[in-house]
Amino acid sequence: MTTEWHGVAAEDVDEVPDEAGVRLRRRSRALLGSLLRPYRNRIVLASALLIVQNVSGLAGPYLVSVGIDAGIPPLVDDRNASVLIAVVVALVASTAIEYASRRVYLAISARVTNGVLFDLRRRAFAHLQRLSPAFHERYTSGRVISRLTSDVDALSDMLDGSLDDLIMQTLNLVVIGGLLLVLDWRLGLLTMLSFPLLGLLIAWFRRRSGPAYRRTRETVALVIVHLVETLGGVRAVQAFRREPRNDEIFDGLASDLAAADRRVMRLMAVFAPGIFGVGTATTAVVLAAGGWLAVQGDLQVGVLAAILLYVRRFFDPMQQLSVFYNSLQAATAALEKISGVLEEQSDVAPPTTPTPLPARAGRGRSLELRGVRFGYADERTVLPSLDLTIPAGQTVALLGATGAGKTTVARLLARFYDPTAGSVRLDGVDLREVDDDALRASVVTVTQENFLFGGTVADNISFGRPGASRSEVIDAAAHIGAEPMIRALPLGFDTPVGQRGSRLSAGQRQLVAFARAVLADPDVLILDEATSSLDIPSERAVQRALETLLADRTAVIIAHRLSTVEIADRVLVMENGVIVEDGHPADLLSVGGRYAELQELASR
Repeated sequence: MTTEWHGVAAEDVDEVPDEAGVRLRRRSRALLGSLLRPYRNRIVLASALLIVQNVSGLAGPYLVSVGIDAGIPPLVDDRNASVLIAVVVALVASTAIEYASRRVYLAISARVTNGVLFDLRRRAFAHLQRLSPAFHERYTSGRVISRLTSDVDALSDMLDGSLDDLIMQTLNLVVIGGLLLVLDWRLGLLTMLSFPLLGLLIAWFRRRSGPAYRRTRETVALVIVHLVETLGGVRAVQAFRREPRNDEIFDGLASDLAAADRRVMRLMAVFAPGIFGVGTATTAVVLAAGGWLAVQGDLQVGVLAAILLYVRRFFDPMQQLSVFYNSLQAATAALEKISGVLEEQSDVAPPTTPTPLPARAGRGRSLELRGVRFGYADERTVLPSLDLTIPAGQTVALLGATGAGKTTVARLLARFYDPTAGSVRLDGVDLREVDDDALRASVVTVTQENFLFGGTVADNISFGRPGASRSEVIDAAAHIGAEPMIRALPLGFDTPVGQRGSRLSAGQRQLVAFARAVLADPDVLILDEATSSLDIPSERAVQRALETLLADRTAVIIAHRLSTVEIADRVLVMENGVIVEDGHPADLLSVGGRYAELQELASR
């Protein structure tokens, strides 16, 4: 079941089929194992320190029993305190060892935790950058943020404080069980009668808490998605008075999150008191039985005191298992989500054995589409079968109504998508065989919505070629006619552009994007409605600069403004993914047809 909220798919994840759940757990364990593997030596050392800490801590009750049974009678009879003093010294020493091992363990575990989280964030971020635009179009930015923030934080909570509780409790289970049997096998067996009850309670909680925590992680992600979309489009929200509806949607998402949290809390309300109840009942039974044995003379008082201390020491931490399972289930659900993202494969996977592009000979590089068919997911076919050849150095203009397939052609030429059939070639080499770095260096796209990053104008221009000098940045801006505009800004090239370039006008942002493309100096330049945000004077200035810029490279220009087409060597008119006219602008005007009709409409 899927509910649509403001473009957000809320999946019904309350229950996961057994087979799918096994696959999710296997995948998340594999991810955690790969993250921990580089730190295995430190983990072994930390585990050894935990054992030392555990043994030192568990020595306390035994030393207390020795002090009571072997140290106090000599002190009372002949005032000989040597045994008691030795016990006290041993108790102090064990406490000091416990403290020192705990301190070193915490330092090592902190380094391991920080390293694991750093590796996970870096791996997830790098993988997300490599995934194709198709993935980011279907996987909202809010979900991505959730994976890298709240999900990673859930794993951090487990690694920071809960994992050592599990290890310590496991050690307690083994060591205390053995000590109880050594001290008095009757009371030891009596204590162990509680183990099946604890096992059943833990198994019940694990079985029901898994789906509950998965639901919690999903609802958290949906809240973040809604926040990102609402605040990212706050101008549209306010312009169309969307606030009441968005409040309603947020209330629904927040209610779902609260319901998911309540479900977890109800489980915890059974589990934690259950552990406490079993522990209290076991302690009471052991006290009663041990007291009766002591009265009969079958058990020393010191031994009984040690047994009670061990039982208490066993069940008190057991109550912390509720906290551990809380962190464990949250971290498991988070790992399942993160591992799912890392398992995603790019729709435009890099070649295993790249084919190098031939050396550039002359002007630009040739482009070719051979029998290309393409359609976006769950949509009709946009390009049924397209054949197109663009010789090196030619400037081609693509015209047509909205939905004709122009932008799709541009995306295929830049390899943001791969065709479902046929091939797209650069200098005769299939783009699927070209190394990504070589392709991005050869083909650059400038769109209507070019993204500006936080930083200065100069920073955003140099994005086209990292490491470019300041003079090269200024030359690129001058080449496109943007230098006067930039010099007029408050700090010139050092003017901060704001979030997504919010401090610049649409036209100014577009000129910065053009300068960025000029600095990149590609073999092929694709302009997808790149001048639509410019005013007429700026557009004319850019067109004059483009005549020089495009002289030694291949260019594909997509535009609704026919004035932009004036610099083209060739015009292609598209309808429903098919080229219906192809020729020089003057030739197409002379014969009439769709291009002539478009010119006539533009002149009215």
